[in-house]
Amino acid sequence: MKIPHSVRIAALVVATTAFYGYVGQLVPQKEVQPPQETTLAGDLSTADMAKVGRQIMEGKGFCLTCHTIGKTGALRFPDLAGVDVRAKTRVPGLSDVEYFAQSMYDPTAYVVAGFPPAMPPINKPPIGLTDQEILCVIAYLQSLGGTPTVTLQTKHHYNSGAAAPAGAPAPAAAPAPGAAPGGTVKR
Repeated sequence: MKIPHSVRIAALVVATTAFYGYVGQLVPQKEVQPPQETTLAGDLSTADMAKVGRQIMEGKGFCLTCHTIGKTGALRFPDLAGVDVRAKTRVPGLSDVEYFAQSMYDPTAYVVAGFPPAMPPINKPPIGLTDQEILCVIAYLQSLGGTPTVTLQTKHHYNSGAAAPAGAPAPAAAPAPGAAPGGTVKR
């Protein structure tokens, strides 16, 4: 008995679909909820800011998608365990608060050796954290190896604070309309 060619193709399609459906069910499923909106009261203590900062890093900020805390081995981005100790001396002339702010607002200004310049600015879409949320994340990062010192009133170069310290890169200005292309490249 000879089975028609179209029936054999249909059987192959059904078998392949069933196989991949079965394999797809073996993959662990994780339910992902949209990030909760964070409402920050103006009277948050530094300790409360650090707690909120951890929640932002796990949720809305997506930080722990790429960064780890206390892991070793092959890492996608730098491990954040003890980061406050390193931040105080990472870029000469920048305090830990200024370094953390620069790392979030302008992440390609300084890239840790051995890692790609792939982190997006977290104050812009798709992440879009507010200045207050970023201060909470900074408070949490300071708690990783130090004592948080920021408040919701803390000013830095990127949130209308004082001018950047000497030697710190300035944010790139937008070219004037009609200007010739080919400005300087930031490294």
